[in-house]
Amino acid sequence: MTDKKSKFHRVMLIDDNTIDLYVTSRIMTKNNFTEKIDQYTSAIKALEFLKENQGNFTELPQIIFVDIYMPLMSGFEFMEKYDKLSSALKKQCKVYIISSSIDENDIKRANDDVNVVAFQVKTITKEFLDSM
Repeated sequence: MTDKKSKFHRVMLIDDNTIDLYVTSRIMTKNNFTEKIDQYTSAIKALEFLKENQGNFTELPQIIFVDIYMPLMSGFEFMEKYDKLSSALKKQCKVYIISSSIDENDIKRANDDVNVVAFQVKTITKEFLDSM
């Protein structure tokens, strides 16, 4: 069996649902999507990590998946704060909004955000990862 190289070095998952975090990270690991997964149940903690590591590209994720509906700080609030981070960081990190919401307003708001690559309905699938 040959070890297939991962598509990405580092991915950040932000979701208050620990089951979704677990399932998504298993799918990523199983499909060689990433070498390292940083899991956050708090968007505030994830933002702190990004702020602290703005200049340290080896620590930054290439992909960020963020849920919309979370306590304390929603995915949209996270994106408002994310927008204030350095442009170098925003070039390095590609953000995807992941949600179980099928609300047209949520989808439009996510797609209208210049820092969001795409909106994806949960759960993340192998096909979605392959398409990236």
